[in-house]
Amino acid sequence: MAVAILSPEKAISRKGKLLINGEFVDALSGKEFETLNPSTGEVLAHVAEADKADVDRAVKAARTAFEEGPWSRMNARERGRLLLRLTQLVADHADELALIDTLDNGKPIRETTHVDVPLVIDCLGYYAGWADKIEGETIPVNGPFLNYTLKEPVGVVGQIIPWNFPLLMAAWKLGPALATGCTVVLKPAEQTPLSALRLGELILEAGFPEGVVNILPGFGPTAGAAIASHLDVDKVAFTGSTEVGRLIMEMAAKSNLKRVTLELGGKAPNIVMSDAIIDEAVKGAVTGIFLNQGEVCCAGSRLFVEDKVHDEVVSKLKAYAEGIKVGNPLDPATEMGAQVSEEQLDRILNYCQSGKAEGATVVTGGGRNTAAGKGYFMHPTIFSDVKDSMKIAREEIFGPVVSAIRFSEIGEAVQRGNRTNYGLSAAVWTRDIKKAHTIARKLRAGVVWINTYNTFDAASPFGGYKESGIGRELGKHALANYLETKSVWVALE
Repeated sequence: MAVAILSPEKAISRKGKLLINGEFVDALSGKEFETLNPSTGEVLAHVAEADKADVDRAVKAARTAFEEGPWSRMNARERGRLLLRLTQLVADHADELALIDTLDNGKPIRETTHVDVPLVIDCLGYYAGWADKIEGETIPVNGPFLNYTLKEPVGVVGQIIPWNFPLLMAAWKLGPALATGCTVVLKPAEQTPLSALRLGELILEAGFPEGVVNILPGFGPTAGAAIASHLDVDKVAFTGSTEVGRLIMEMAAKSNLKRVTLELGGKAPNIVMSDAIIDEAVKGAVTGIFLNQGEVCCAGSRLFVEDKVHDEVVSKLKAYAEGIKVGNPLDPATEMGAQVSEEQLDRILNYCQSGKAEGATVVTGGGRNTAAGKGYFMHPTIFSDVKDSMKIAREEIFGPVVSAIRFSEIGEAVQRGNRTNYGLSAAVWTRDIKKAHTIARKLRAGVVWINTYNTFDAASPFGGYKESGIGRELGKHALANYLETKSVWVALE
């Protein structure tokens, strides 16, 4: 068994292994690392630490499964049935999986139960339905020829996922890859490996052949780099920071020019017009920045507010922020849990210090929340009097920190909203639907929300412009990441 968590007590000091070729095994080096509970700082489990030698084993297993094993001969409908079985197993173990991610990540149980795991189930079920609907085409070419295209799986895929939505990010990656017939080497984040390992057990229980999905907990410079630079990996998909995304691209290019898709950072403009329904806009701003402790790539961290309503919006946002219940993530009443690690908490605190030093005003928060517990807790934080040039307005903080920024007219808000290297998401709040659509067209972002925030569906694409990434997750668009197009010509005369 890799790791089984049925209660918080049973979660302590369990051992997790690598999933390679249908078996849970130790790392060849024998190395292990600890994964901690961010809300207490205590050890949850000891996990096998994969490195290059283990990546080589996993890639070999994935290659064999892709070219020679039952997976290579399985028809699309059967692949879909396997994904449906996995979907049902995830649903059957929903409470357990929600608990694992809450313990390992620090996010509230109310979020893992009502947001993360339901979205996982939706995603896997959605791609189960796509498996037998991936089709080629016939093309009316010149001359006595029949020309048609085949859509074929790209091959062995390396997938490297982040720690902020551990199980959900695994589903976003695995769903389209398995629906298209690829085989996978998946590396979960070292901070949050446990739900991926439990998912691996369910994958085996669902009946996926050996080698189709391999799961390697480990660290980026070792296991992650080995995947990105491996000569027998056909494609790498990465979700994480823009800085690491650049390294992934470089390694992929230097090895075998493997295909790369990246879902990276963001610094989203959340624009509130004076004609918005203010109470709804404030609620949206709360969701936009404090969901998941602000550890969200599409977080609405730059809150642009029209002058006429700026003070009202900030005042109401302050009241909401100060009413958020921060504390034990296992308490169903908790609305904001712990940051994922002490390192991440320190990073957020450093940004808060920068904001203060550069002249921004702390409306509320701005420091560590020691009253919430001995873990890595942060006060929900609002800055005002923020200028575009300030570090807190330019760089991704990845924490519950929002910068309220004044503007006076629409064109200014759009221009300043676009003045960033990122382009993952954006939002606008207004009762003028023409104005809303106009702004949505002008914002340089892959996702634009109008009068809502952090709304997702497995059928709708997600991804960014500029330094926020390459390619799209979710929807039919994600299938293209894992498919090759082959043109076939047949002489008819």
